[in-house]
Formats: sequence, C-alpha cells, structure tokens
Amino acid sequence: MNYKKALILSLLLFHILLSGCSGSDKQGGKEVSKDKEETSTNVSLDMVEGVWEGSINVPNQPLPISIKFTKEEGLISIPIQGLNGHPLTNISLNGKDITFNMPLPGQKITFAGKLQDEKMAGTFTQQGQSFPFELTKVTDVAKAEHLEELEVNGGEMIGQIEIPEGEGPFPLMIILAGSGPTDRNGNSLVMVGKNNSLKMIAEELAAEGIASIRYDKRGVGLNMGLATKEEDLRFNHYIEDAVAWADFAKEDDRFSDIGFIGHSEGSLVGMIAAQEAGANVFVSLAGAGRQIDEILLEQLRNQLPSELMSESEKVIKKLKQGEQVEEVSNELHIIFRPSVQPYMISWLQYNPIEEIKKLDTRILLINGTADLQVPSSDAELLHQAKDSELLIIEKMNHVLKESPSDEAGNMATYTDPSLPLAEGLMDGIIEFIK
Repeated sequence: MNYKKALILSLLLFHILLSGCSGSDKQGGKEVSKDKEETSTNVSLDMVEGVWEGSINVPNQPLPISIKFTKEEGLISIPIQGLNGHPLTNISLNGKDITFNMPLPGQKITFAGKLQDEKMAGTFTQQGQSFPFELTKVTDVAKAEHLEELEVNGGEMIGQIEIPEGEGPFPLMIILAGSGPTDRNGNSLVMVGKNNSLKMIAEELAAEGIASIRYDKRGVGLNMGLATKEEDLRFNHYIEDAVAWADFAKEDDRFSDIGFIGHSEGSLVGMIAAQEAGANVFVSLAGAGRQIDEILLEQLRNQLPSELMSESEKVIKKLKQGEQVEEVSNELHIIFRPSVQPYMISWLQYNPIEEIKKLDTRILLINGTADLQVPSSDAELLHQAKDSELLIIEKMNHVLKESPSDEAGNMATYTDPSLPLAEGLMDGIIEFIK
C-alpha cells in the first residue's frame, strides 16, 4: 500500500492517530526511554511559559509540533509520530536565545532558536541533519481571558468561554471537536495550517447572544498535561469530559439552557453526553450515522489490495467483539497498532443510530454535500432514526467551509483560516437554538 495514501487515510479521513500517547512511553510501536541524566533545567522559563505550536520545516512535508513550557520544564508533542508530552532537557535561555534538547535513545536532537515577540524560530538538528523550525505562542495560560479550569479524570482541564455582551444569563453551547489530536478551534495538529471552524462558530454564537465553552482535547494544546499512554485512552473519557463541562455550567449563574454542538466524532460524544447531562438541545455537525467499523471498512476498500482488505476485515471483526489482535501486517500497523486497539474497541461499542434514539431533546442534524469524510447520507440516516431537524448545506465540506468540487481544492480549505464558514450554517444553528 502506498504509504502516503495510508497516511492520508488514517490521519485526514478519520484521524485514528490519537493524541493520548504519552511520549515518555512509546513511539512508533517501540519503547522510548527517557534520558535520566538530562531531565531538568536550572533556568526559569517564565519568559516562554505557555503553549507554542508550529512545525519543523522538513522539505515537502513540514512536521507539526507543539511545545508546552512551564516555569520549570518543557514538553514536546509530535502528533503525527504518536509522540505526546515528551520531556525536553538542557533548556537554556540567554536573553532572546533559547536552546533545548529532545532526548531519544541513540540520537542527538537539538533546537536552537531566537525569541521575537510571540514567535520562536531557529534550527532543528537530528543526527547531523538540520532543518528550520518555527513556533508561535498560542496563549499565555496565566493571563489569557475567558479560560476556566475544571477538575476531570486525570487532572485539570482548561476550557475557553465566549460570553456575549450584555446581561445574562445566556444559553450555552458546549462545542466538541472531532477525532484525533484536535484543538478547541477545530484544528488538527497533524495538519500544517488551521481552519479555525469551531472558533468561528463560537464567535458568531457570541455575537447573537449565545455563550459557548470549547476546549482542546486531552493531550492537545492547553490540555497537553492530560495526555496518557495511548493504550490507556478510551472513548468514554471524551464523554466524561463533555459531561463535566455541562455540570460546571449548570452551577454557573451566567448560563441558562445548556446544549451541545458536536463535530464529526464529537457528534457521537455529544449524543451520549447530552443524554447524561440532560441537555436542552443537540446539534450534530458532520456526524456519522454509522458505526466506525462501517466507515473504516468503506474507506479502506478504496485504498487497500485484496489481501490487506481481508486482513482488515478480520481485525475489525475481532475488535468489535472486544478482542485485541496481537499481530497485524506492517502496512496496517499505522491504523491497527496494538496500542490504539483498546480505544477502537471502546469506540465500537457505540452505534450513533441507537444513541440518537435515546435522546429526549431537540435535535438539529447538519451536513454538507462536499464532505469527503462523512457523506450527507449519514445525517439522513440519523434523521430517519429520530424526530429531528435536518439541514443539508450545498458545497459545505467536513471543516464547514464552502469547497470547490475537486479533491485537492477541498483539502486546501482544511488549512485556510481566511475562509468563512459555509453560507447558511450559522443561520441554521442560531435559528434552531433561539
């Protein structure tokens, strides 16, 4: 199987590459040991404290990275390699100059850069090869406005609240991101570039008098500290996080009615969370109407030769039965590696059709005719299963932007934050909520 096709399939179409892998444990299926002789720094990191995101600019294939600095340490994540929260060492700050190492067994990896305003740029060197890197500070956690901390399973989770002008209480929508290492703005860390779709939704809701909470998923951005070993992550962790934010909102007199907006995988999370939290409304954006095994097999058929397709079918059948598969072909490892199988097993327990039937609230189902990942027929399946409102938007794709008809043009919208949301999307959401 063409590796690039496999990468697009697993990372772009349904993002099974999860953000829950702790970089202190595994990378690419091999053990990664920490260099215990280099685990601390003697300098204060006040100047760089916060989350920085950007890329190592390898020719033709920039490598997205994220670094979180506290006053005492730095942690690096490289989602596309399954590395999350890996400790940096030998961190040195001298005026505007910064250097640090990334310890991996048998390798010398260094970053040497300069700070300018909220940017960091310099040279990444590994085994004698050098490439430029660039990072931009996402936010200063200590000073950022409208951030709230919430106690969840595993520690503190940070969420961003958009409050409309005027006097409340305001109706509140909890916005849930899609699959993979996705941040609160709707941007996947495996993509070089942003679309900011969920950020735009939050801002337009606020302009219409509707508050919102959105948050980086576990192991991403401000919530990098909640990363776990990949084999320990479960689908219900995302449900628990969503319910926890709903419980938080119920105790806050700034908010009145509470609902969920779930995008892609977040649609299924939102369906279940809305049941448990007793939400007033639920909005599904590009949510699947079939179990993930059906979608996965459908997409694999377009990519795999017959022998690998046959193996994939057997693996998925075992996973659906709750059984792990110890050995898979090298070509399928990126999708079915043993460490991700427990998460897939937990995900396969939920059927969107059955879950939406359990909802006792008002429901709006939205999809676009240009969605390459979840066709609009999935929204129609959900609509047939449960009394709801259905909105199909012409030319809208998976990141909620108007898309050209060709696949390359469609994918280009995934990393273009200048594009507005598709026409009719916000009008439909706001009219439904109000």
